[in-house]
Amino acid sequence: MTPKYPHVQVQLTGEDGSAPAIVGRCRRAAQCAGLSVSERDAFMREAFSGDYDNVIATAMAWFDCH
Repeated sequence: MTPKYPHVQVQLTGEDGSAPAIVGRCRRAAQCAGLSVSERDAFMREAFSGDYDNVIATAMAWFDCH
């Protein structure tokens, strides 16, 4: 599956694996890539709309996670 923003790369392995840390890394990467505030906020709403597995699934659906 191709992520929504494949040009936005987020390092997940070897980093803090807590949900807030993952969302924070994704948000910073999205900001650096030039995504709008509204798009970054939409990501955060979706990521925090469920459990931990949802955070991971949302990050992978939106960005190139490795």
